[in-house]
Amino acid sequence: MPETDKTAKVVNKSGTLKMEDNVAATKVQRDISGRQMGRRNNRRDRGRNTDTAPKEFDTVTINIDRVSRTVKGGRRMRFKALVVMGNHKNKVGIGIAKGGDVTSAVQKATAKAKKSMIEFNMDGETICHEVETRKTGADVLMKPAAPGTGIIAGGVVRSIIGLTGIKNLISKSLGSTNKVNIAYAVIDGLKAQVPRKEWVGNEGKAEKAAKKTPTKKSAEKENK
Repeated sequence: MPETDKTAKVVNKSGTLKMEDNVAATKVQRDISGRQMGRRNNRRDRGRNTDTAPKEFDTVTINIDRVSRTVKGGRRMRFKALVVMGNHKNKVGIGIAKGGDVTSAVQKATAKAKKSMIEFNMDGETICHEVETRKTGADVLMKPAAPGTGIIAGGVVRSIIGLTGIKNLISKSLGSTNKVNIAYAVIDGLKAQVPRKEWVGNEGKAEKAAKKTPTKKSAEKENK
């Protein structure tokens, strides 16, 4: 008599035998013409195709508002999104867009933020100098801070500065609390940053200091 397979058989609820894993791995699916078909909805391969490379820019959704427009048939409801994008260095941009739903509004705002990216000057891990910018009713004051101070700001200013390379800053929002105007005021303040070497009175100091420093040859001649 032939030896019977003593391994346990897995039976489905319908009473049919379930295909074992080793058999399923070697089974090849073919279409009507006989060509080999690939496996669909393979859970093992879902995570392999994802891009694990680090992103150059990060985005933060600051605010989402529901806006309406009165038309002949009634009110038309839409969503407005305010998004900021930065590379945690010296590039940042903001975007505002409307859409029929939240997802489309955020996507449009992200695209606008990427197009409106600006590059500003920094002094180490803080801004170059104090600046106060005004955008319609919003007034934002930003001051450089010593190392270890951190970002002393709130709301919109903290969200924007957090996506830059600035680690020490003192800020105060004056006037209007409109988030859109505050965001534009912060961007204007960052664009207005002038490096220390270009300040009035410091333009020729760097060149003079370079000329005054004696070279090795001149120092040897003086010693002789």
